[in-house]
Amino acid sequence: MYKHVLVPVSFDDERNSAGALAVAQLLAGDDGRISLLHVVEEVPNYAISYLPEGYRDQAKEAVRKELGDMASALPKATAHVIDGHSSRTILDWAEKHEPDCIVIASHRPGVQDMLLGSTAAKVVRHATCAVHVIR
Repeated sequence: MYKHVLVPVSFDDERNSAGALAVAQLLAGDDGRISLLHVVEEVPNYAISYLPEGYRDQAKEAVRKELGDMASALPKATAHVIDGHSSRTILDWAEKHEPDCIVIASHRPGVQDMLLGSTAAKVVRHATCAVHVIR
């Protein structure tokens, strides 16, 4: 079993977050802890003026609540919401907090992922710990 499992959570419909949480719970067992992490991507400057005032703060608060609810349903789980670029921020967070396993949900890759790479693919390539990808 793992001592500390990191689960990056995306609220996209294409990702199986529930499956990732179930796998994380199995891998953490009774003694391990689980960290749920959501990265709030920066809104480009050219788009920010089209959003209602306070939108970003309201969106972050909604994410905090939903992620907190998810964490409260799991034993020894905590929720973390941070700003940044998804893959780089997940890797930086993992380096700082040293989980021994990352469980990340991924969508089915397409041609665009061959050119740009998905968040899960970047985490798999650069993480210094075990990574389980869930579809």
